Amino acid sequence: MTDQTRWRTQLGFSAVLLVMLIAMVRIVQYHWREGAAIIGAALLLAAGLRALLPAEQAGLLAIRRRGLDVLTYVAFGVLVLALALTITGGPLTDA
Repeated sequence: MTDQTRWRTQLGFSAVLLVMLIAMVRIVQYHWREGAAIIGAALLLAAGLRALLPAEQAGLLAIRRRGLDVLTYVAFGVLVLALALTITGGPLTDA
């Protein structure tokens, strides 16, 4: 496996990490609800990528069987997103 091929297999994981980095920046800027919502979106992105990419290109997104990975990513993504959007108060509420 060449270095370029090895790098390409991690593109999906890199995209998820980039979204997580954006979420962390928002959290550090005291927009924790928005950051948590972005983390939920990153998990849903991971689920979508894991469902669509072949096993050879899924890289570190592939932990277990495809179905179980997708189910786990979706479940945690929805839970984090629901938590972020249902907490009252904070920067996402209209004043």
